[in-house]
Amino acid sequence: MLVWRGEQPLVLASKSATRLTLLVHAGVPVETVAAEVDERSIQADAGAVDPAGIAVILARAKALAGSRAAPGRLVLGADQTLALGPKIYHKPVSLEAARLQLQELAGQTHALHSAVAVARDGAILFETVVSAFLTMRPLSDEALNTYITAAGPRVLTSVGAYQLESVGVHLFTRVDGDHFTILGLPLLQLLPFFREQGLLP
Repeated sequence: MLVWRGEQPLVLASKSATRLTLLVHAGVPVETVAAEVDERSIQADAGAVDPAGIAVILARAKALAGSRAAPGRLVLGADQTLALGPKIYHKPVSLEAARLQLQELAGQTHALHSAVAVARDGAILFETVVSAFLTMRPLSDEALNTYITAAGPRVLTSVGAYQLESVGVHLFTRVDGDHFTILGLPLLQLLPFFREQGLLP
């Protein structure tokens, strides 16, 4: 069901299949555009910014980069950071790195900060960040081995080395936050902006 009232589809400046799927399932037609940004460099240049602020800065950079590639179009950029206290985690580069990361998160409550920004012609029209808090149960070596074997290389596609919507659910005892924020796109905050713009009924 398409409920979009815009003359052109939304442009998504992201390679994330999950974000694309969330938008399409919400009835928003989407085209994608490559918006290459050096995330680690941007993060380093940001200095003493908290993890939620980093997510906003990166979402904004992606939206602006996408708007340069798609003049006149409404472009969405998004980013998500995972933080345990002030420490920010990135997608693990190997199964062993995933194991070490999960060992650090086990028994702790960490935060997922999901940010979104919308731009047109180099101007940011909307941005927000929403946080979810997830408590992971203590994990024995046996539990970690079982999980990593079951999840396989998929653990390398997630910043947390887990997918809560899949076998990763076995790692947790509590989740505080909405489904969309956890998946990396705060739709409940984004859709009202589109309605205000007359793009949704």
